[in-house]
Order: sequence, then structure tokens, then C-alpha cells
Amino acid sequence: PVRAAGGRLAEIEAQDALGSPATYGTTLATFNAWQVLTQSDSGAARNAAARAVDWLRRAPMNNVPAAATMLRFAWRDGSSLSVQRRVDALAFLRRAQTSDGGWGPYPNVPAEAFDTALVLLALAELPTDAEVSAVIQRGRAFLIAQQQADGSWPATTRPTGGESYAQQMSTTGWATLALLASRGK
Repeated sequence: PVRAAGGRLAEIEAQDALGSPATYGTTLATFNAWQVLTQSDSGAARNAAARAVDWLRRAPMNNVPAAATMLRFAWRDGSSLSVQRRVDALAFLRRAQTSDGGWGPYPNVPAEAFDTALVLLALAELPTDAEVSAVIQRGRAFLIAQQQADGSWPATTRPTGGESYAQQMSTTGWATLALLASRGK
């Protein structure tokens, strides 16, 4: 929630929303906030980071962005629970990769650049073996094939098929980061 005019709380997205390149969704936003909070020495930030860890350890992996984010979190967390979460997230993502090499927001849904970028960012952090490397290469090929003549990527919008310049620029940023992070993997 954020403070709206008049001081009342307002939701940016519904709880457990899938998210988009510009609004992230609950899981990715919490993960990103946790990363920032861990850099602070303040007691309030440490408390907020601990609450984020508790939430992330229990967060559902019911879509591709959540599974990719959970893989990134579990890789950093180091708790015994996170070992199984890494295994579960990686298995979810392997099952969700489409025949064209990308990932959509859910398994068995057409691939989109944002979802593919999130998965590539997560996979790029893992030690790579031949199988993970092949999965990454297929994802990279999908992103490269989707790049438009002007260098951008088509906007990933929620619901799919919308038009948004902000989402297009955010999708382009995520895709660029993913290709840079996964090169040589």
C-alpha cells in the first residue's frame, strides 16, 4: 500500500498480483525491497528486512515471475527451507519453458519478454551445468528474436495485449539486463 491523497492507504496492485515490468507484483517488489533494506544499518530497516525474509520464505510460487524471484531469493537466503525452495523453483521454471525457449507468466502460456528476462536473471546467478546452460541459451534466443528493429522489446502488459510506453521501456530494460547477466552462461 501507498499513501494516497488525504493520507489514506491505497493499493497499487491487488495482493499477490502477477505484476508487470513497471509494477513488479508482490513477490518481485518484496525481493527488491529486501535487497535494498539489507544495505542499511538502521534498526527499522533490519526489522523490515526480517519481515520480508519471513514473507519470502512462505510466498507462493504460483506463476513464473514468482518462481524466478523465489529462485533468486532462495539462492541468497541460505536457510534449510531455501534449499528445497531452490529445487522447487528450478523444477517449476524448467516445466514452464515454452517450445520457443521463452517463458510466459504461467506454464503453458505464450512466452513474453518480461517473464523470460526474470527467469534468465535468476538462472544466470546459478552455477551452470550443461542442462542449465541449454535452458539459458534457449531463453536468450527467444529474447533476441523478440527484439524490435529500434532495439526495444514489445511491451509485456497485464492483461496481455495492451499498449503502454512505460511497460515497453521497462520490458526493454529487463530484457537488456537479462541478456547482459546471462551472456557466457
